[in-house]
Amino acid sequence: MDVRSYFRGVIKLLFALGDAHLSLAVDKKMDVFGGVWEGYVEKLRNSFQQLYEDDIIVLCGDTSWGMTLTEALQDFMFFESLPGKKLLLKGNHDYWWETSAKMKAFFADNLLHKLDLLHNNAYLIGNTAICGTRGWFFEEEKGTASDRKIMLREIGRLRTSLTHGRRLTSDGELLVFLHYPPLYEGYRCDELVDLMGEYGVRRCYYGHLHGPARSRAIEGEYRGIVYTLLSADHVGFTPVPVPIEV
Repeated sequence: MDVRSYFRGVIKLLFALGDAHLSLAVDKKMDVFGGVWEGYVEKLRNSFQQLYEDDIIVLCGDTSWGMTLTEALQDFMFFESLPGKKLLLKGNHDYWWETSAKMKAFFADNLLHKLDLLHNNAYLIGNTAICGTRGWFFEEEKGTASDRKIMLREIGRLRTSLTHGRRLTSDGELLVFLHYPPLYEGYRCDELVDLMGEYGVRRCYYGHLHGPARSRAIEGEYRGIVYTLLSADHVGFTPVPVPIEV
């Protein structure tokens, strides 16, 4: 049975992708890295064309190289032109990121109706709550006091998102989407892992790791949570289906 045909009109389908790194208005093309990045904009366009307008896609950070909302506008318009509603997470290279109020006003002023934010909030799809935040790298022996402060802020934001998600569904699954991986080879953020465990999270999706760094990614189950890397160059620039409860 075609899952799309079965669920169409019953529930929206969920997908996720990280690290699109668009730069349609600034000189920061990823094609210079060669290999899988050659023609990546067209790869993104073609893969998104396979989706439907009522699908939802979580973009897990590093969406645009624009330094301001105005510089990122063409990149936003690119995603606006493609099927599906996009929920944007903040990435470490999303320098255009402003307050939620400013970004939502900018989206409205520029008729970007398919873009929304996953930031200090959560969304309900079926009986599944979509939660998330950027995350951060912090190692006690290497991190600075500033890093620690940022990490604590991100932990607070994820808790806010998870709390909101649990209000939306009393018994449904809480999915977590991050930009930074909460663990990879040689690194583990126990605070984030513990927080997800506290809320009964069973699946976590993340981006950030590219090229050779992907070999350090941890995918699969760790302490009851299944981790999946979604960086665009890791998944062929194609949004990954995320199974949800119906």
